[in-house]
Amino acid sequence: MKIILLGYMGSGKTTIGKQLSKKLFVPFFDLDHYIESREGASISDIFKEKGEIYFRKIEHLYLKEFLSEKDSYVLSLGGGTPCYAGNMDVILSNTNVTSCYLQASIPTLKERISKNKTKRPLVASLSEEKLTEFIAKHLFERRSYYEQAQHSVIVDKKDIDTVVAEIRILLH
Repeated sequence: MKIILLGYMGSGKTTIGKQLSKKLFVPFFDLDHYIESREGASISDIFKEKGEIYFRKIEHLYLKEFLSEKDSYVLSLGGGTPCYAGNMDVILSNTNVTSCYLQASIPTLKERISKNKTKRPLVASLSEEKLTEFIAKHLFERRSYYEQAQHSVIVDKKDIDTVVAEIRILLH
């Protein structure tokens, strides 16, 4: 069983993914952490030192590598992963992978991202007003990629266990 969780930052991919993997008795992986371990550098350092184009190229390569090497897992992607380098096509063409979009509203995303803004380089310096605008713009640009996932679960106003239960129902 190979499950990929995708969605915007703050949608709960990592939190939900860890819980889902426990319920399914399969390992959890985070693509960003996989990239960091393979590159020996943090995502923010890779962006700073080598640029976004380099990052998107290696992200694509590591996604393909991961999909071909691992057996059963729950994998959370970076928020932008599905939107670059044909990554969504790679995911959808992999017939033994199930993709699930964790869909959150702009107010939910803003609330969640605001809580740990300093840990997110893309938004750390934004005011609350600019943060809402940033999320809305990005979500508009990315939604068409996210919506290609085989399944979609709305995460607003739901606890972790409820979202995990809904995903498990979709898998059967």
